[in-house]
Amino acid sequence: MVFCDKILINATTIDTAGEEKFKQAMVIANGTFLWCGDTDELPEQYSVEPALIEDCNNQLVTPGLIDCHTHLVYAGDRSDEFKQRLSGKSYSEIARAGGGILSTVRKTRAVSKEELIAQSLPRLLAMKAGGVTTVEIKSGYGLDLLNEIKMLQVARELGVIAGMRVETTFLGAHAIPPEYKGNSQGYVDYLCHEVLPRVAELKLADAVDVFCESIAFSLPQTEQLFNKAQALNLPFKCHAEQLSNLGATAKAAAMGALSCEHLEFLDEKGAQTMAEHGTIAVLLPGAYYFLREKQKPPIDYLRKSGVGIAIATDCNPGSSPTTSLLLMMNMACQFFELTVAEVMSSVTFQAARALGIDKEVGRIATGFSADLVRWSLKDSASLCYHFGHPIPHETMISGEWIN
Repeated sequence: MVFCDKILINATTIDTAGEEKFKQAMVIANGTFLWCGDTDELPEQYSVEPALIEDCNNQLVTPGLIDCHTHLVYAGDRSDEFKQRLSGKSYSEIARAGGGILSTVRKTRAVSKEELIAQSLPRLLAMKAGGVTTVEIKSGYGLDLLNEIKMLQVARELGVIAGMRVETTFLGAHAIPPEYKGNSQGYVDYLCHEVLPRVAELKLADAVDVFCESIAFSLPQTEQLFNKAQALNLPFKCHAEQLSNLGATAKAAAMGALSCEHLEFLDEKGAQTMAEHGTIAVLLPGAYYFLREKQKPPIDYLRKSGVGIAIATDCNPGSSPTTSLLLMMNMACQFFELTVAEVMSSVTFQAARALGIDKEVGRIATGFSADLVRWSLKDSASLCYHFGHPIPHETMISGEWIN
């Protein structure tokens, strides 16, 4: 007889492709899935008090949702720039005039670690309330050693406070700080020689990211940063092909990037290179919507090449001020014409792949962390169909119901 903590039966679940599986059972012990399969095939060897057997009555049970691309830690907001865009100014124009990312850098540098936690925690708790159990949080609003470390420390502490898995990403190469205006190469050298080694020494980052774009960092500079990440045994990813095609996706994928993100201007060659190297495409419909972009990510290229697709909020103050992954799921269907199954996989299994943690979370399978959401719905189409209002649900993290 094998003792366990709880057993869920008669659930509608999804597989790694996002397809529904009916009448499923899950045996949970010590925070992990001990056994998963058809309810009718539940082995008799598992023993639990009858009160701990929960009949899901065919309700949808998904893995805990994973938001694999956020800039959640920051101070202030950029509502003033929203007004500027409404009057006709572009994101690039605002950035070149000293706004954009640098305006958030000034505000983030100015606050204490405690204030940064206070401003950022409500955003993380809002995600948790929406069924998210794992969140990636990038730095990139510090742009110097002291403040990048502050941001990453805050991200780590937020995970502890919220009781969620937080994966941290060092994005020092997000913009060129005022101290290095006109000297982007000097700043890249500073990141490689001083900042990244210290971040790695303190074990504050799970990965490294670079914004490769005409208003940010060049392809050679991006390669330099990736080489440094590799030397420090840190996985890496890339903000790529958002505003133009510099070939960053093909370069990053060929070097072994976990993911490439945004991708509105991705070409077919880039998609093929991603597929060859198992690099995940992280699409960000919130930024596409908020910036009123006209160029959609090339979904056909990604599908044709067999690239895994993830969806995330891109939660940030300038181009995607949202915490709702559920809304992004609806937008991915409506704007990018993804299928329901593709979207369900994109915020579970594929999102876990984008973070390099697909052996731990993102699936309802034996040995995985028992992170799941039981929704008050009976099919996944309903989960993508609703938008703009909360869907009643219960969330489990590491085998424990949290609400």
